[in-house]
Amino acid sequence: MKKSLLTLLMAVAMIATANAEWKIAGDKIRTSWAENIDPQNVLPEYPRPQLERGEWVNLNGLWDYAITDLTAAQPTTFDGQILVPFAVESALSGVQKRITKDNLLWYSRTFTVPTSWASKRVMLNFGAVDWSAEVYVNGILVATHTGGYAPFSADITAALTKKGPQSLVVRVWDPTDSVHHPVGKQRLNPSGIWYTAVSGIWQTVWMEAVSKANHIEGITTDCDLTRSELYVNTATANNNGTLTIEVKDGDTTVASTSVLCGVTAVLPIADAKLWTPNTPHLYTLKLTLTENGKVVDSANSYAALRQFGKERDAMGHLRMTLNGTPIFMYGPLDQGWWPDGLYTAPSDEALLSDVILTKELGFNTIRKHIKVEPARWYYHCDREGIIVWQDMPCLALYNGNSKGGMWGRNNIGGGSDSPATREEKNTYYKEWKEIMDALSFFPSIGVWVPFNEAWGQFDTETVAEWTAAYDPTRLINAASGGNLRLCGDILDIHNYPAPAMPFHSSDFVVVLGEYGGIGYPIKEHLWWNKRNWGYIQFNNTDEVTAEYVKYATKLKDFIPQGMSAAIYTQTTDVEGEVNGFVTYDRKVVKMDKAKVNKINTEIINLLK
Repeated sequence: MKKSLLTLLMAVAMIATANAEWKIAGDKIRTSWAENIDPQNVLPEYPRPQLERGEWVNLNGLWDYAITDLTAAQPTTFDGQILVPFAVESALSGVQKRITKDNLLWYSRTFTVPTSWASKRVMLNFGAVDWSAEVYVNGILVATHTGGYAPFSADITAALTKKGPQSLVVRVWDPTDSVHHPVGKQRLNPSGIWYTAVSGIWQTVWMEAVSKANHIEGITTDCDLTRSELYVNTATANNNGTLTIEVKDGDTTVASTSVLCGVTAVLPIADAKLWTPNTPHLYTLKLTLTENGKVVDSANSYAALRQFGKERDAMGHLRMTLNGTPIFMYGPLDQGWWPDGLYTAPSDEALLSDVILTKELGFNTIRKHIKVEPARWYYHCDREGIIVWQDMPCLALYNGNSKGGMWGRNNIGGGSDSPATREEKNTYYKEWKEIMDALSFFPSIGVWVPFNEAWGQFDTETVAEWTAAYDPTRLINAASGGNLRLCGDILDIHNYPAPAMPFHSSDFVVVLGEYGGIGYPIKEHLWWNKRNWGYIQFNNTDEVTAEYVKYATKLKDFIPQGMSAAIYTQTTDVEGEVNGFVTYDRKVVKMDKAKVNKINTEIINLLK
């Protein structure tokens, strides 16, 4: 009893010491979730819900860090501790320092492999590291990766020592907007619609145990609603063995089959329940991999029966469809920034909260703008019933333009593409492919958006064709808001602040990809005391709600004319922008939710 008490007291003391070493940096506004963060238990949820195993270890928490010049060798001493997975520029990192292309950012920690994994293969997984990473285990280079938005993994088994603590070092270089690569809205000198840079590890780091013989590496699903069939494709480490898939609806098994690895599994689903925003039904999957009659791997997943498409209505307008039924996709522009974590939400509850707010406002869609989220965000959209338009983070801009490309606003064939180099184009394609590979599993994603407002836009037709060929199951919005080309499925205009009718087209779905931006600054919830803006500003909830309803009501006239979707700017305030439904710290909803929900529901129902 005394020994147990002593152990408990020592554990409490260690946690107290760690907490004392870490604190939120800076004096900016923060969310309530950040105020309650525990550095010993940061984002503890399983980070890959599309392929879940039981044997895993979360490596988030306090790491040592150092910022050096570009030519420096691995440091032997460090500057202090950083809370992973929050970017070094963020308050929640405990550091809040800027790095440039002339710096290296180093991370270091030790970890212990569970003794029960002795006969297993150990995989080290990174959700995302911005931008170029080298990973060392016990001094051995185990992985290199470029790209700030896609996960990557390393088999570290051969680098491990037989027992004792293992050394893990990550070297990061991030030029942010000084190099023409996908960077989104990050800027070394943020202002206006450009925000604080994000460098280094910004999603969960974790390791898992898999069989040395073989294991499941990935999964994608599709379906044919006319045949009521679910299709499951998996990737395995060596493409050997047999995969058994069991489909369950709650506790009831509704289908099962076994196929050789590399073969598409076809599963007929009787009395199929379709996924829609109003009824976001998900089936659970049990995956079992066997070789020579022996189970070598198993994992849990899920799937939805849904199909996105387009078809012409009685008036000749092309409409987006979900499960063969026309649907008006309506939702906010969602940038996914946090005052305390920047790219990284302080908790999974916080991450979910923005999705829940979107549903409460009566929307059925989110345009994820110029950013990629952790897998759990898409999982939340799958569960809650939100259709996602997924943007590609744009190439960095030069001198405020698209490296020489000119924006032809809202006109077909206008503007000029960016004269990106072959290397820059290859970097874009590499990252876009990795993003699509990571996200194609999620049934909520209905639209891919390769370019926005001519930001780094190049070879538009070619990129649209490549995107459609790589994933023919989604719609392609090739160029949202400008430099429109006759390619993809959608023609998309932006109009601020009031909505406007897009082009009439018999060959394309026409949408209003951005409008609104109604500003309402609330003094105690501002990132900056000055320089706060919206496209139009009001002073209280009643005024800003009335203006929103006035704008939304105009959509009722545009929908019969062929408008098939609208995106309102935006979900939350972001740094100097105060045009969100909710303040940047998520503490004040600035509009009357009931009134917004009512008009939004009316708009969506016009196509029913």
